[in-house]
Amino acid sequence: MANLRRALLFTIPRIINSSKTASGATSTLQSHNLYRPLAGTFSRFISSNETSSPMNIDLSDEESKRRLFNRLIYRSKQRGYLELDLVLGKWVEEHIQSMDENGIKSLVHVLDLENPDLWKWLTGQEQPPDAISTNPVFSAVREKVMNNLNNHTSPETRAVPGKPWVRGWDDIKKGRDAPIAGNQ
Repeated sequence: MANLRRALLFTIPRIINSSKTASGATSTLQSHNLYRPLAGTFSRFISSNETSSPMNIDLSDEESKRRLFNRLIYRSKQRGYLELDLVLGKWVEEHIQSMDENGIKSLVHVLDLENPDLWKWLTGQEQPPDAISTNPVFSAVREKVMNNLNNHTSPETRAVPGKPWVRGWDDIKKGRDAPIAGNQ
């Protein structure tokens, strides 16, 4: 967030000043200067996905490897979705040191997924697309999540595959249609 704030603070005055210096130019040139993306300004603050340029994975020396691992661990622990922060953060911490370049690319692909979709796919509420289910990192994390669900929760507290979970702790209706047991 601080990097984005810094980019905005230093880029907006540059854009405004560049449009002021082109005072002798036509109005179309001024609007072009105002909306023209500055090379490298925001691109390093946006996460990569299929539509943008691929992430630069440099495992050549220890310093670049350390920076990359720290960045990926941070992204996996600070998603803003507590359940995923805990599950992904712990898994990435345990496995990132043993990953090769293809494993890291698979991890980046998983980290670029949207939180609600990823959580539903990991917990079996919805079936993931084929491109996601063949991802080795996604498969490993999903296996861990499903093993934990099977070992530590009773089947009555989980949703049927394909159905969303129902929150039982704040359900208002208490009657014939109320949950039978647990966090349904």
